[in-house]
Amino acid sequence: MAKLALNKSTLNKESRRLKSYRQVVPALDLKRKQLMAARVETQKLLLAHQAELAQLREKVEGELTLLASHEIDLSTLLKVTKLTLVSQNLVGLKLPLLDELVVERQAYSRLVTPFWVDLLVSCLEEALQLEVRISIENKRLDLLGKGLQKTTQRLNLFEKVLIPQSEKNLRKIRIALSDAERAGVVRAKIAKNKRRSLVTL
Repeated sequence: MAKLALNKSTLNKESRRLKSYRQVVPALDLKRKQLMAARVETQKLLLAHQAELAQLREKVEGELTLLASHEIDLSTLLKVTKLTLVSQNLVGLKLPLLDELVVERQAYSRLVTPFWVDLLVSCLEEALQLEVRISIENKRLDLLGKGLQKTTQRLNLFEKVLIPQSEKNLRKIRIALSDAERAGVVRAKIAKNKRRSLVTL
């Protein structure tokens, strides 16, 4: 770091710098609080969708016990035909948001397949939608965590490093300027006393 010049222009620069630092802190703190609130909301949504998916699995295991005894290719029953994500801007952070999800049921013969396949397809469709939402919410949580970490680091930089350093510099400059002023007064008095003593001789 460059040596601090102990003069009035540096005092003015440092005062302006400190003022701008103090103006940034409330904005960063508000951003951090908004990101924390969004993260909590996303976590609640994620937990709700995970609970729904767990209930759905229990339902399938309980009601469709015949599924284990039949060999049905489940991958051919459903197909995602459209998945559209939009970008949501939250205090400068771009987050994915599900806009549209279209799941198409593939045609199958109702005469050849067992009667419970219709219920299975409905459950699979719901599970697929929940898994897509869970995946997007996990991505949102990851991005919110990174954004929150970066914002907290910036806030700490201003609160714990830049502002205290600027205040310390201002103290040094003020002390140096007051010392210089005091020294000037002392020199002036000494010079005055010398002149007076020379005049009296």
